[in-house]
Amino acid sequence: MECCFKHCYFHGKACFGVVVHLLWFVLLGRLVALADHANFTFNGFRGANLSLAGSAASTPDGILRLTDAAKLQVGHAFYPLPLPFGDPSNGSSITNTTSTIFSFSSNFVFAVLSPVADISGHGIAFLISPSTDFSRATGAQYLGLFNTSSNGDPANHIAAVELDMIQNADLGDINDNHVGIDINSLRSVDSFPAGYYRGGAAGGAGSFDNLSISSGNPMQLWVEYNGAKKQLNVTLSPMGMAKPSVPLLSSTVDLSNITRETMYVGFSASTGTFTTSHVILGWSFVMDGTVQPFELSNLPSLPRRASTDRGNTLLVLLLSIGVPAAVLAAVAAAVFVVVRRRRFSELLEDWEQEYGPQRFSYKDLYRATKGFRENELLGAGGFGKVYSGVLPTSNLEVAIKKVCHESKQGIREFIAEVVTIGRLRHRCLVQLLGYCRRKGELLLVYEFMANGSLDRFLFDQTRPALDWSLRYRIIKDVASGLLYLHEEWEQVVVHRDIKASNVLLDGEFNGKVGDFGLARLYDHKTGPQTTHVVGTMGYIAPELTSTSKATTETDVFAFGAFLLEVACGRRPIETQLEAEEMILVEWVLDNWKKGEMMRSVDPRLSGYAVEEVGMVLMLGLLCSHPSPRMRPSMRLVTQILDGDVPLPVLSSGDFIASFQKWQQFEAFDNYIMSYPSSIASEKPPSGSDNLSFN
Repeated sequence: MECCFKHCYFHGKACFGVVVHLLWFVLLGRLVALADHANFTFNGFRGANLSLAGSAASTPDGILRLTDAAKLQVGHAFYPLPLPFGDPSNGSSITNTTSTIFSFSSNFVFAVLSPVADISGHGIAFLISPSTDFSRATGAQYLGLFNTSSNGDPANHIAAVELDMIQNADLGDINDNHVGIDINSLRSVDSFPAGYYRGGAAGGAGSFDNLSISSGNPMQLWVEYNGAKKQLNVTLSPMGMAKPSVPLLSSTVDLSNITRETMYVGFSASTGTFTTSHVILGWSFVMDGTVQPFELSNLPSLPRRASTDRGNTLLVLLLSIGVPAAVLAAVAAAVFVVVRRRRFSELLEDWEQEYGPQRFSYKDLYRATKGFRENELLGAGGFGKVYSGVLPTSNLEVAIKKVCHESKQGIREFIAEVVTIGRLRHRCLVQLLGYCRRKGELLLVYEFMANGSLDRFLFDQTRPALDWSLRYRIIKDVASGLLYLHEEWEQVVVHRDIKASNVLLDGEFNGKVGDFGLARLYDHKTGPQTTHVVGTMGYIAPELTSTSKATTETDVFAFGAFLLEVACGRRPIETQLEAEEMILVEWVLDNWKKGEMMRSVDPRLSGYAVEEVGMVLMLGLLCSHPSPRMRPSMRLVTQILDGDVPLPVLSSGDFIASFQKWQQFEAFDNYIMSYPSSIASEKPPSGSDNLSFN
């Protein structure tokens, strides 16, 4: 019996070993199959099989064009098959079965073409990604890789090398012409001005030559990763030059924490507000090896770039026909005057003379923002772009918002209201200093707020989370500002666009209501007038769809959405979430009904007063009620926040019932038509489930 047992034991052990070896050979065979396409070279892209998205395309002459000469474009191009970057489950790589580390080498030739040399869109990124789907990414400063909420998320599993041509202070950019190494974020872990080392080592005998990425000249970039040393080297040089012996960047980066078993490699680019064409002429990639130099004569040629310097063209033409120098100088002076007048021309009508100091000259605003350079851009939204600047006459730091006003209808009344709003004075309001009109643009000038908008601190994961005491103080500031607008000034001012992105923070993180570009006024003894429905979805009160009248109650509704936004760290509508969580007010209400109100709180918050946070959530629900008559006034809101008046006792049953009651009205039906309601299908619970913060 003992002999049989030993026989079975050892026989079984042997069989198990055979199975393990068979599985290993199957896995190895799979990796070898993947490795067959892990090395590739494109000497031009005529007929190349690539995965393209956005504005990316392969031209007939073999150029891979990520963006063409147009604004606000994003392009992606990937090698169509995933490449084997190792198997994290058992720590294998392609050629080294005892190591958890992989290595790779890539080289590509690129150029950035724009109508004016050294002025271009945001840039190009070479990237390694687990997916080729970047449909939720945005362009501009995010290069088509991330968006405001995903930038910095460890779940991205993206490594990239950026060629960045726009300096963005929010992302920690060192200048407007640099190369950076990015891990899950466009805040680079390492970066350096674009250029190359000639001769010796960095810091030694070798000299450093600068390169302008946006010059329009073709250049080469090498990206090489040594898995054993966990070292990532990036080297840049002009095309036609041998690879420099000293890399531009050499960083210790453990990519095994980023990559998965298979990853895609490719490019992403974005233009922003400049017309730019980002192109790739050739690309090679080798896994666990070194790429070979390109045969440059086999690469496609860049298209000839037409000169846009009209002044030089005119000068050459005049000289070629023998125009005397004096005449030439007179012509040049005349051209200069015409161009200058066009540049600074603005609209000024007789009725605007009365506004005097409230009117700024376009020349001063142009100089203040250095010609509205992209580097001075603070942000952009649905109603315009905002630039920082310093007024040349007073050295006052300001924020300047460009708003489109293509129609003359109502512009006189609008300017009158803008100037009237400029008379508002309250510590919790961003001061509107004045305006300027030019062609199809209206420029609004505000006092500068050092810490920008609140939404950056709520939704940008790369920024530190604001603690609750600071958030609560900002909430009270906004409530105080709205009370002044609604009841304490000589007229009623309805803001019409209260949200976190329109709450600005000064150097001490005091909250101020900003962006009065949509505000409307009426006398205390008269009612509001019918107007267009404007604002941001999720903050627009349901009755606006039928009455089209902006009132103090519609501002309170938006303030309710703002309260939930601050407490929950979420926007009012998140379309990427499941239906039951998509609409913030309904999600909070559902959590309350379940007795799980604190589940709604921003997970980045800690150490807060539960009763205070719970009160803010309940106040947010009350202000967000679909019935205007159920919403409190801003005076009552401020009294509740100051602790002078207790929060009304509410029950989830009654509250949900009142929601359902209002769903029978056409106004609310129209409002929720695009967003399925999770409340509509539920019956209110029996009994009176009073306020609970469990």
